[in-house]
This record gives sequence, C-alpha cells and structure tokens, in this order.
Amino acid sequence: MEVLVVGAVMALLIYFGQEPPDPRAAQETVVLLPGADGHVGIVFVTRGGQRRVLNRAYATTRAVGQREVEFEVRTPDAVRSEFGEVLAALPARPASYMVYFGSGVDELVFESKGELELALEELRRRRQSDIVLTGHTDRVGTDDSNDRLSLQRAERIKAEIVALGIAPGRISVAGRGEREPLIPTADGVEEPRNRRVEITIR
Repeated sequence: MEVLVVGAVMALLIYFGQEPPDPRAAQETVVLLPGADGHVGIVFVTRGGQRRVLNRAYATTRAVGQREVEFEVRTPDAVRSEFGEVLAALPARPASYMVYFGSGVDELVFESKGELELALEELRRRRQSDIVLTGHTDRVGTDDSNDRLSLQRAERIKAEIVALGIAPGRISVAGRGEREPLIPTADGVEEPRNRRVEITIR
C-alpha cells in the first residue's frame, strides 16, 4: 500500500485481529482525521492499481490484502467507538505559542506574559515533551547583534522552562536574528511582531 499525506493531516493506520494464516489477507483500515484546527488535507491510498482519494474528515477505506472492501465517510463518534484505544495512545499534537519582546532587550512585553503562562501550563501537563525555542528580532541593529539578541531571548524563555523542573536536554534553542520576519520591513525599521520567541511543544 502507498500512502501520500499532504498538508496538516494525519492518516490513522490500524491493523487489528489475529494474524490470518495468509499474510496477504491482512486487514487494514485507513481513516483520515482532521488536524487540531479542523483542517483536512488529502491522503491517496493505492492498492492493486486502484487509487482512492480521502479528502473529507473521517473518510475511511477498509481492505483485506490487495482487495478494497469498503469506502465510507464515518462520523467522529463511530471512529472513536471503534478505535478509541488507538486514538488514546496517539501522542499529543504539537502546541505552539508566540511571545514578544521590547525593542533591543530580552524582556517580555506585558501583553505576552499571559501567553508565556499558557505555554508553561501546557508544559506542566506534558512534562515529557520536547521543546523548541526559536528567537527572532526586528531589523534594527546589525546582523551580529540581532543574532546574539535573538538567541538571548530564546535562552531567557529556556530559563523559565527549566525553572519548572524540565530537563534542559529536552529543550532546543536557536536564534534566527532578523532572517525570518513575520512582517517584512526595510532595514532599520522597528516591528514589534518580529521581536519574538516561538515556543513549540511536541
């Protein structure tokens, strides 16, 4: 079977029951789940020269060996009822947060303190997660100074996370300087939305 996943989508492959005497008769189900934001991508399922396009939430194919035996769009409740244990065993979806800083400093702006607390609360629930912190600046200052400042901002957030008891080895830190602005500007222009640290918990 060939599966191609495009976009923010998850394909759930479930093999169930005892192994049949003929391995070619293995049962297989593919269910297309929506992303955390409700977005649905596309999965292409190919068996024995036939291709089925799954592009609706909870679209399902079920097959035995190379023979497709069922296609349907199921309800969320039906999927949870049949595959509840499998769904519960899936890892938590990544969570992302963005916090912003004052000009030229590694101090959070007041409005971002609440967002940081939301990220820390998520980490209290998911203490075994890996964390990626990526610091950024606006285009004021030199490339070298912005590289240092972006890394300093990311390290500042790392210190807050380590204070929760999260092992430093679970935290990756990077400074991207002014290379990846959210809001493109000319050189030397202050842009508060570019002075940020992106927090990804996965």
